[in-house]
Amino acid sequence: MKIGLILEDMPDAQIWLQSVLEEAFPGILVHIVGTVSEALATLETLRPEIALVDLNLPDGSGMEILRNLTSAHPECLRIVTTIFDGDQHLFPALRAGAQGYVLKDRPRPSLVRLLQGIADGQPPLSPSIASRLLGFFTPAPESADETLTPREVSVLALIAKGYTIARAAELLALSPHTVGGYVKDIYRKLNVSTRAEAALEASRRGIVGSVMG
Repeated sequence: MKIGLILEDMPDAQIWLQSVLEEAFPGILVHIVGTVSEALATLETLRPEIALVDLNLPDGSGMEILRNLTSAHPECLRIVTTIFDGDQHLFPALRAGAQGYVLKDRPRPSLVRLLQGIADGQPPLSPSIASRLLGFFTPAPESADETLTPREVSVLALIAKGYTIARAAELLALSPHTVGGYVKDIYRKLNVSTRAEAALEASRRGIVGSVMG
């Protein structure tokens, strides 16, 4: 008998996800918990084969459970079920060990099919999430980096590492106003509008870690 674990704090979502699991895997025994602490206690004795993990819980983040499952129960298929489709949630979840990422607003038949695809080796990813991942790993045109000046590359490398404009200006011996201007130009050239998007683009282009100049 297959054993499943659902980490979800909303009662309606708990019932819905349980019905999805039971339809996708007839005969599955489903355990439901609503907090990170409950999940950790359950995992001391339970060895689930599949886990549906929400990210935002009353007492913490589902990321902790993903990491726990990855280290203590690597055989368990770890799937994030969430309403968040942004990169700030997707990529940290994958780094924490998520093997699938599905949005709870998917129609029930669609989510059932995604889970059933596991048997055929298909990773359970909502279409929008799969498209986002493909876009992230698509190589940039070889000439794309030429649109950034060496100074802009240096600024982007620092911003991508999380430095504030003031700190980046200090490291580059420039004024915050000047660095702010570079940031605006970088956003325009990369066609991004947030620091997170700029950081992802910097990672994709191999700019993070660039030598400051």
